[in-house]
Parts: sequence; C-alpha cells; structure tokens
Amino acid sequence: MIWGPLTLPNGSSAFPTYHHLGVQVLEMQLIWARTAATRPSEPANPADPAYTWPPALEQAISQAAQYGIALAVMVKGTPAWANGGKDPSWAPNDAKDYAGFLQAASRRYPTVHYWMIWGEPTRAGNLNPMPVNSPVGPRRYALLLDAAYGALKTVTNANQVIGGMTYTTGLVSPSDFIRWMRLPTGAPPRLDYYGHNPYSARFPDLAEGPVPDFSAYRPRPNHPGRLRLPPSKARDINDIDTLHSELAAAYRGRRSGAPKLWLSEFAIPSGGADRAFYFFVSRAEQAHWLTAAFKLVDSASYVAGLGWYELLDEPPSVEGSLTLGLLTASGIPKPAFKAYALAR
Repeated sequence: MIWGPLTLPNGSSAFPTYHHLGVQVLEMQLIWARTAATRPSEPANPADPAYTWPPALEQAISQAAQYGIALAVMVKGTPAWANGGKDPSWAPNDAKDYAGFLQAASRRYPTVHYWMIWGEPTRAGNLNPMPVNSPVGPRRYALLLDAAYGALKTVTNANQVIGGMTYTTGLVSPSDFIRWMRLPTGAPPRLDYYGHNPYSARFPDLAEGPVPDFSAYRPRPNHPGRLRLPPSKARDINDIDTLHSELAAAYRGRRSGAPKLWLSEFAIPSGGADRAFYFFVSRAEQAHWLTAAFKLVDSASYVAGLGWYELLDEPPSVEGSLTLGLLTASGIPKPAFKAYALAR
C-alpha cells in the first residue's frame, strides 16, 4: 500500500509509477466537512444536492481501475452542522450522521471497498474529545466506528471497515485505546481490520521489545502533539506482535478471530529532522529500513498490509519539509524507490 498524489511534479499521471512499483492499494482521504458543508435531507443518497463530491477521488478511481490498483479511503472531518458548530476535529453529536455519509460515499464509489474510519484519532487535534489518558475519546470513537460498520455493510458486505487507526503513541496510548474502545454495552465495536501507523525511531526488528526510550517520539517543542506517556505503552513497528496480542484480548470470542492489522502508514525521514520527527536516516539507510519493514510484516500472518507514506518528498521550500518519499520533490527516484519495487 502507499499514500501519494495523482500526478507527478512534471504533471503526468502517477499511476504508471504506482504500477511499476507494484502498488496494490492507494490510500486517500475523503473529507466529510468539505463534501457536505450543509446538512443533506437524504444523508444516504449520494445524489442529495447538499453533497459536493471531490473530482480528485473520481479521477483516482478511474485511473486506479486501469492499472488494477484498489483504493482505500479514509473518511474524516465533521461538518459544523453535525457537531454543534465546532471545528472538523470534533466528533459528530450523533454517529448516525457520519454513518449516513459513509453510506452515500459507498454508493457514490461502488468499486471502493476499503474504508478507514478517521485517521490517528489519538494525536492531538485529530479527533475531539480525546482527553489525555482517558477512556472518553476511545468510547466516543467506538460509537463512530460501529455505526460506520453497520452503514457500510448495509450497502454491501464487500465493504471492509478499518477501525482504530492509531499512531505509535498519542494522547491515549494504542494499548489503552484498544482496551477502552467499547460501546455502551461493554462490547468492542465491529470492524474488519485494526488500523495502526507504527512509526519508529528503531530499525524494524520484531525481536525487540517495547521501546525503552520514549524521547525520540516527542515532537518539537510547542507542537500540539507533544506527549507524556510511559515508554512501555508506545507501539511502533517492532511492537506489532504485542499490539496484536492486545487486540486479540479485546476481541476474544469473536467468531472470525482477532482482526488483522492494517498498517496504514510507515516511513522514515531521509533528509534531517522535520516538523513531524526528530529522528532521520540517510537516503541509503531509508531504503534499508523499507526493505526490513516489508520483510518484517511479510513474516507476520496477522498483518493485512503495510502502507508507505508516501511517494514524494515535500519541496525544501516548505518549512520543516517531510522527506519520507520514494521520490524527491522533483520526482527523482531515491534508493527507497527501487527497494519498494523489490519488496513486492
């Protein structure tokens, strides 16, 4: 899997590049607040005049089909009409509103069957309310996830619902998020896969235990995502076995067994510290990390897939530019580009 743009810096389609790389799933976002700025009278109807569907997603679906690439769509961002006039990070007052939008989206895009429910809800500012070290946020998220699952399965059982979508750490740790992600009945919400973004300051190696030094995961001073959680509760790529064990405990008794992990994002900066991470490696080492990461998940039967974030570096003109890509900002392949192609 991979995140990335629809066009390359020279203006050409990125899909031949994705095809060359062997990409199976391209991950994209759909912002509810932009698509439904006003309340629809028929929420589950994609033709409702309140909806303004993004042309980019239509374009992606068309081009992806030509190359045999599936799309996974992350749906996030609440319209003000659904959360009492707050900003898009605030959860809707009624999860049914979110569920109705997902039904409309699924009917609008009938070839899309992977649906990610929000993104990194435990990072500050991504989903509110999310008090630090509290079950309040996970329980609110559980309502969203379960409603989304029911809505999407009503449209077609082919829809695969990816819940959780946690990050290595957060205002609530991944382990606590899984433990507290409960419906009012006490049951865990329904889902097909558990999403997690296992960014790491450690070279991918499952033989290592939980991260001993948490300092590498602290963003820059005054960054809204700064944290103070115990090191043992971080879950990076070397802890996915532990994470899945915690998930299995939470879903014990599930007829189909413990959900597999959908590792939506993973990468390592290759151009110095940036606005997201203090840690980084050289371009050659980045390729080494990528190879090791895909080898690691290939050995884990409980992992459904791993997504690299992303295809392109950001331009150096962007403050704190991210250098996580397989290509430079101008489109020149880095060593990681070949490593990704070989990893398939």
